[in-house]
Amino acid sequence: MYTVTKLYQSDYRIKGSKFLGYLQQIEQKEDADSFLNWVKNEHPTATHHCYAWRIHPNQIEEFEQDDGEPNGTAGMPILNALRSAELVNCMMVSVRYYGGTKLGKSGLIDAYGESARLCIQKATLHPVIPIRVYQIVHGYEHQGIIDKLKNDFTVIELNSEYMENVTLELGIPKEEAERFEGQLKSSIHLFEDYQKGGDSYHINKIRS
Repeated sequence: MYTVTKLYQSDYRIKGSKFLGYLQQIEQKEDADSFLNWVKNEHPTATHHCYAWRIHPNQIEEFEQDDGEPNGTAGMPILNALRSAELVNCMMVSVRYYGGTKLGKSGLIDAYGESARLCIQKATLHPVIPIRVYQIVHGYEHQGIIDKLKNDFTVIELNSEYMENVTLELGIPKEEAERFEGQLKSSIHLFEDYQKGGDSYHINKIRS
């Protein structure tokens, strides 16, 4: 899975119609509403504002909207482009200015799909890793246990605090979580505190 961390735009034109694509990171439905309103304010005279989004990497939720175009000709091809690129926590809006020539259903499907694909092609995609979160509080004398865990597993350090004891918030890729917990069992009694959290995700930041 992948996501984006900034706004990307595309411009696709066919038979006089103009399709302006906007791809943005979102995390929840409220973000989608805000982003759609922003796009509509940027293009208040556009004929259609069609869109799709996918959120929640651990249990993906999807939505698509044709905004007055024939059913299945706009939102679904946009959503399929997001699916094909394995994008999550992303929203794609394709703004159409009608050019006077009807494209037909197949033409609309192709146009909205191409608008989304062009925008995705411009984007830097960042891997999204579903993780399970753990909090460990340990004395400095047990740092070797943590070092070994970091060598044996893909440990993502989400937060750390070095005071009288060390407080760590760690993320472990979900496919490694069961094995991580199994290895951790023999050491839990040595820690000042240990808590198993819920599922979350981590975005690997790469250079744009």
